[in-house]
Amino acid sequence: MPQHILVVDDEAAIADLVEVYLTGEGFAVHKCHNAAEALSCVRSTDLDLAILDVMLPDMDGFALCRRIRETHLFPILMLTARVEDMDKITGLTLGADDYITKPFNPLELVARVKTQLRRYTRYNQGVQLLSAPEELDIRGLQISKSTHKCTLFGEELSLTPLEFSILWYLCEKQGRVVSSEELFEAVWGERYMDSNNTVMSHIARLREKLHEPRRNPKFIKTVWGVGYTIE
Repeated sequence: MPQHILVVDDEAAIADLVEVYLTGEGFAVHKCHNAAEALSCVRSTDLDLAILDVMLPDMDGFALCRRIRETHLFPILMLTARVEDMDKITGLTLGADDYITKPFNPLELVARVKTQLRRYTRYNQGVQLLSAPEELDIRGLQISKSTHKCTLFGEELSLTPLEFSILWYLCEKQGRVVSSEELFEAVWGERYMDSNNTVMSHIARLREKLHEPRRNPKFIKTVWGVGYTIE
C-alpha cells in the first residue's frame, strides 16, 4: 500500500514537479494549491506526510502547519523561498519537522521525505535500539515509550514524534547534561552542524507544552555552553 503525501503549493509547476518525483518513488500524492483545500484533504485522507509552501494565497504555511498540528502528528516539511533563520525557527517551533528552501533539488526533497517517514514509523512502532525502561516518572511528568504518551500531573500532552523522542531521551538520561550535538544525532540520526538551531527550536516548543517558566524551568534546564538536562 503506498504512503500518502500532501503537497501544498500555489505554483502549479512546482506542485507538478514534486508530484512527478514522488509518484516515481511509489508515493500517492495529493496536490492542493491553497490552505482551504489542504485542510479539507487532511480531514478526509489518511496522510503520512505533508509538504507545505510558506507563501499561500489564503493562509501562510506557518499558520497551516499550526492548524494541522492541532489534530495530526505526521511529519511536515516546509518549502520556503525565504532563507532567514527566523523563518526556519518559526516553522520548527510551530511543529514542522524539516524545511527546504527554493529553488531545491527534487532528489534532495525525496530523500528528506523518506528520512522523515522512516523516523515517524520507527518512533510510532516504539522500536528499542537499546535496552531501556518503558516508562519513566519524574516529579509528575510521566512518559511511556510503549504507549507513546506523556502526561504532566495527569494532563496528557500533545507531542509530535520528534518532541516525544527529545523528551524521552532527556528523561532517560536524567541527571546528566546532554549536549545539543548528542541530542540531535541521537534523535535525528544525522551529523550535527554548529549553526543548527533545530534542537533549540524544539526545546523551546517542548518547554511551552510543559508550561515551563522561562527563567527557572522545572524540568528541562539549560547548562549554558554545555547542553540540556533534566535533574
